[in-house]
Amino acid sequence: MIREMSVGEVAARSGAAVSALHFYETKGLIGSWRTAGNQRRYPPGTLRRVGIIQFGQSLGIPLAEIKEALDTLPKDRAPLKQDWERLSQQWAGKLDDRIARLKKLRAALTDCIGCGCLSTELCPLRNPADRLARKGSGPRRLLGD
Repeated sequence: MIREMSVGEVAARSGAAVSALHFYETKGLIGSWRTAGNQRRYPPGTLRRVGIIQFGQSLGIPLAEIKEALDTLPKDRAPLKQDWERLSQQWAGKLDDRIARLKKLRAALTDCIGCGCLSTELCPLRNPADRLARKGSGPRRLLGD
């Protein structure tokens, strides 16, 4: 059984670039320690954590949310099936919301592309006198305002 892995071994086994692993470490998503020769060493549980990070990113979950989820896991062991079930339940609602917003966006884009003029009263991009500014930044109508 492998007790610790070098950054190269984690990269090879996970498919993540060494630079990505260093980035994950600077963001607190994974952790390592240094040997007497100043080489990084990772615990075996790092592979599962990197897997969770990669899967979360593939779903469009921001790294900050992935970090929040990983912070709820014990640092001294690999995430277990029960841990993944809990994390996936937390993400399911957020993904459902994201899917609904994407469907709404797709419908709005189809309407806009069909017209092309961006000047009708129904256009989601039209915002006379910047009225939507008081509701916050970003595409307020596309976000549901």
